[in-house]
Amino acid sequence: MLHEHIERFGTTPDGRLFVGEHNTDHLPSFTVRRVWAHARKTVLAEPAVKTPLAATPYDLRHAAVSTWINAGVPPTQVAEWAGHSVDVLLKIYAKCIDDDATRLRSKIEDALGHAREG
Repeated sequence: MLHEHIERFGTTPDGRLFVGEHNTDHLPSFTVRRVWAHARKTVLAEPAVKTPLAATPYDLRHAAVSTWINAGVPPTQVAEWAGHSVDVLLKIYAKCIDDDATRLRSKIEDALGHAREG
């Protein structure tokens, strides 16, 4: 479907897929907020709609970056994908890092070739 959309409509010079009917250089923020609110109500259970979960499309970026960090993707790679420096990445996302000390110690022991005690 996305491929068909791009073939039919193309993209803007800066790579955007969707633009406004009257504002052909961008998609108006009001339109984004309106469509996003409708999408949230469509896909989330009612109790979740009342929470801040995915309140804005930008929240998905934070969720993705946090997931990449906690999945073990090196911070240098995450920073590149997110368009940040490593310093900025860690400043913004340090609070999102899963710091399960037992799991982290186990990873260090594995890296050092130590057998874990059962």
